[in-house]
Amino acid sequence: MKDAEHPFFRPLWRRIALVVFCAGWAAFEFWNGQAFWGTLAAGMAAYAAGIFLINYKPPSDPAARLAAARVPVPRTLR
Repeated sequence: MKDAEHPFFRPLWRRIALVVFCAGWAAFEFWNGQAFWGTLAAGMAAYAAGIFLINYKPPSDPAARLAAARVPVPRTLR
């Protein structure tokens, strides 16, 4: 998945938040008795955990590691 390498997903807290959000959504759907949507959200949580936590490879060059701490702000927004 090419989008998993997007700079937005470099910080660990964002990847964890995405997985937790999907898992919480699945729990909410199951709690409301919606098995189909709960299964769909649980599948998204499992996929996100695999892509963003288990198989994630951080950038290898030092400059990219420093940029992983924050996403640069475009000059138009400064």
